[in-house]
Amino acid sequence: MPKSHQMWVPKLKKGSGPVYLSIAKAIAEDVATGQLAAEQRLPAQRKLAEALGLDFTTVARAYNEAHRRGLVDSVVGRGTFICGRRRPIIPRVVEGRPNVDMSMNMPPEPESAELLILMQAGWSHVNDRMRDLMRYQDFGGSQDDRETGSLWMRRRGLSVETDRLLVVPGAQCALLSILTMLVGHGAVICCEELTYPGLRALAGQLGIKLVGLPMDAEGIDAVAFAGACAQYAPKALYCNPTILNPTTHTISLARRQALVEIARHYGVAIIEDDAYGFLPRSAPPAIASIGPDLTFYIAGLAKSVGAGLRVAYMVAPDAYYAGRLASSLRATTVMASPITSALATRWIRDGAADLALTGIRKESMLRQKMAARILPVGSYISQPEAFHLWINLPASWNRNDFSAQMKSSGIGVVASDAFAVSSQPPEAVRVCIGGVASRDEIQHALEMIRDTLRVRPLAMPAVV
Repeated sequence: MPKSHQMWVPKLKKGSGPVYLSIAKAIAEDVATGQLAAEQRLPAQRKLAEALGLDFTTVARAYNEAHRRGLVDSVVGRGTFICGRRRPIIPRVVEGRPNVDMSMNMPPEPESAELLILMQAGWSHVNDRMRDLMRYQDFGGSQDDRETGSLWMRRRGLSVETDRLLVVPGAQCALLSILTMLVGHGAVICCEELTYPGLRALAGQLGIKLVGLPMDAEGIDAVAFAGACAQYAPKALYCNPTILNPTTHTISLARRQALVEIARHYGVAIIEDDAYGFLPRSAPPAIASIGPDLTFYIAGLAKSVGAGLRVAYMVAPDAYYAGRLASSLRATTVMASPITSALATRWIRDGAADLALTGIRKESMLRQKMAARILPVGSYISQPEAFHLWINLPASWNRNDFSAQMKSSGIGVVASDAFAVSSQPPEAVRVCIGGVASRDEIQHALEMIRDTLRVRPLAMPAVV
């Protein structure tokens, strides 16, 4: 072990790959040979960067990599220390892909033994009915499935007759059917100026023109919506009104009421994608409860129960439109999977879905508190129960360079270009803090984002 007054400096070989990995490897080797002892404090990142003639970010990446391998621990205000008797963690490295993929907007996976037991019991219940469920079923879901969907809607203050509700294989499928039936090729719909990428993809496929509307603190600008209605005569307004993907904006109650009034005046339908509406403990009522006569409502279970549960409930303004949507869906999907629909029904009925929703909400709130501790104040916007952040970049960064730097650090983020409709994309990125990543992985990814935000890109080496 080196003397306490000596600063540890790794011996790096030229041409041995990325420098940050070489530093992490040197830590591992010196721990194995006894050159670094348990509980020994490593040099401050900036001091080691100066000693090696490297950029601070390279050393920060090295320390993060060492932490991922279970070699070191960091204590705020004290520094980075060699771990004691701790089983090393093998880093999850897949060539060409981020180590921590924060680009997919998936809910965190709550750890709950009770939830797992309920979900397994639900699967056993469905398995007992497998013979019947392997057959063709009524389109739009069985009566039990539709009644359960109506029960789930009550969590958003909606009272829905089952003849207006369809069970469909995912929210994207529901959106496709609505756009195909309601809008058609060459028509116009309005949406947020930064909107769900799935809408952009479908609009491009169907030849639909999107008109992006500006937003303020209360959501979509009502005056801008009225102006767009007068100018473009849109067929519909699409909105993701609660915890908007990507910016996390939530449209206020007053603004929802104003948008409904404008839509009714101009004869414009509203497509409400309420993917995240179930997450907040207290959220404005669904637009469909304010303007049920003109709103097509979509509530998928992917964000509130689990990404693999490809079931959504779609509510039409009346039974006539529900019938038209059923015809459109039948032509493309035939029916939602009876097995998956039955599983969703069971989990909603026995409380597993509520337990999953509560767990997702709780875990998201914990991760939001983590982000608030780590990221600079004012650097991002989000909501307490959201599992994504919208980071507005400092003037020293543009979105493409920042995304590329994050990718080189093993972290996947999404630049604003993926969401922008009709204006110049802002210098911002979306970051998901959910998914399969652990709290530890999210913490260190956020620390890397923080450190990168503080560094001017011109000061960073092109190859590290």
